Amino acid sequence: MNWDVIEGNWKQFRGKIKEQLGKLTGNPFYQIKGRRDQHSGKTQVNFGISNDKTENQIKGLNIRDKDYQS
Repeated sequence: MNWDVIEGNWKQFRGKIKEQLGKLTGNPFYQIKGRRDQHSGKTQVNFGISNDKTENQIKGLNIRDKDYQS
């Protein structure tokens, strides 16, 4: 088993905990951070790539509101 896969599984688990903690405390930013960690972990597990490459791919997907403002 690849260490990137193990790290991805851990990141998914940690993300689920953060999301649930955000729900309990009513903190939407913590929920979003948890979902982002889960997504990053799933990407890392499915493709077996390093954390740095995964984060760069996710950052490339970020869309800013100012890009859509008239």
